[in-house]
Amino acid sequence: MPLIGAHVDQDDPLAHARARNAEVVQFFLGDPKGWKAPVIGEKTREIKNSDVEVYVHAPYVINVATANNRVRIPSRKLLGAHLAAAAELGARGLIVHGGHVGAGDDPQKGFDNWRKVFERLEEHEVPVLIENTAGGGNAMARKLERVARLWDALDGFDVGFCLDTCHAHAGGEDLADVVERVMAITGRIDLIHCNDSRDAFDSGADRHASLGAGQIDPELILGVCRSANAPIVVETPFDGQAEDIAFLRTKL
Repeated sequence: MPLIGAHVDQDDPLAHARARNAEVVQFFLGDPKGWKAPVIGEKTREIKNSDVEVYVHAPYVINVATANNRVRIPSRKLLGAHLAAAAELGARGLIVHGGHVGAGDDPQKGFDNWRKVFERLEEHEVPVLIENTAGGGNAMARKLERVARLWDALDGFDVGFCLDTCHAHAGGEDLADVVERVMAITGRIDLIHCNDSRDAFDSGADRHASLGAGQIDPELILGVCRSANAPIVVETPFDGQAEDIAFLRTKL
């Protein structure tokens, strides 16, 4: 049975883990839509010496793929700062979205910019886990053919992958065999974001739903979780997370 847990608020992640009977938690270290440096609160730090495993999610604003220097350079610095903060908490990974290039830009520029990030990153204890995303025609990690090009660009670096079921569904990737196809590209799946989707297949909409309350067949979600053999984090609405975790433990 894989570790199962939830994305929780950063104010007191250990208390939130206990309330949900979670073995693993994920949280932000600041405003996910802001550019401020990560902050580790006193209550947040308490989780380090607990029996709960930790993942940190980088802010959504980070986009290291873009050709826009005013976004890419601050993104790279913020990514490095979050890696250092995640290491302070003994995190097992830092999740970051794949980002995107601008309309009309050659996607290869985005893949090349990702490689430059790893070439310039200082040595870090916490692995970077790139997450597939739901929307955007210029995204680096919506479609698996783009993920394959990204992994080619990052050849030689130790980079992990986070597979989000809602994002894959909304991004137009069939969940029935997505684990096998991802593994053929990356050789690893480090974390599952286990989410139902409020929207239709290939809608491009990143809107999560509680398990069984969205448009994904629960058996497809369970199949991904069984096949991936990786820790599982639900990013579903807070009020239903305990039930989602209990459902997974019953069915897996």
